[in-house]
Amino acid sequence: MEKNVLAVIAGREITEEELNAFIQRLPREQQMYATNPQFREHCKEQLIAMNVLAQCGVDEKLEETEEFQKLIADVKKDILAQLVLKNTLDAVTVSDEEAKEFFENNKQRYAKPATVSAKHILTDSEEKCNDILEKITSGEKEFEEAAKEFSTCPSGAQGGDLGEFGRGHMVKEFEEAAFAAEVGHVVGPVQTQFGYHLIKVEQKNDAKEADFEEVKEQIKAEALKQKQDKAYSDKVNELKAKYIQ
Repeated sequence: MEKNVLAVIAGREITEEELNAFIQRLPREQQMYATNPQFREHCKEQLIAMNVLAQCGVDEKLEETEEFQKLIADVKKDILAQLVLKNTLDAVTVSDEEAKEFFENNKQRYAKPATVSAKHILTDSEEKCNDILEKITSGEKEFEEAAKEFSTCPSGAQGGDLGEFGRGHMVKEFEEAAFAAEVGHVVGPVQTQFGYHLIKVEQKNDAKEADFEEVKEQIKAEALKQKQDKAYSDKVNELKAKYIQ
């Protein structure tokens, strides 16, 4: 296949393939622009600049300097260390059986807590809250309509919808009222540091144990991290014992 030559520098061809490799070494957030013509042109200019500067270094015999030799030695050391580390970590695996055992020993970590789905209306006074409650209970206003009209919380634009939440995600007074409320009933006023709330619980979900298959990949990732950390520590200690005098 014919090469797409972008430039020739001191007799060496700079190809499209080399440009693609250059882009692949860039940070991930920049790689997303790899097909953009302007971005590729910018990268091409950077690649050419890097090569002409390197050629200048060759012409000026900088490879023979002590500084160059020290930099090469440092880079070589870093690369060798990274390769040993990569080989050590790549050798670590987690089987389904190990993941299952990890799950059984840490079941509580993966249990799904009780949650509620609720909507609310926030006002700055108990009196306003009671007035709105009366409009809702009398049928004059639907809860969602009243939330859009009267609530001072940004959620009012969505009819007061707060979505699903568990314990520990809301202030104590609000949380206690929401978890104690019956589904479909409006409770309040409930006073919190933010003001006075009317709360309507849409759904309650009981706490339940996690299913292994649902969390298997998460567990394997966590177990792999633990095993790799240990493998790294063991390898370093092994090599310290071997090489440190």
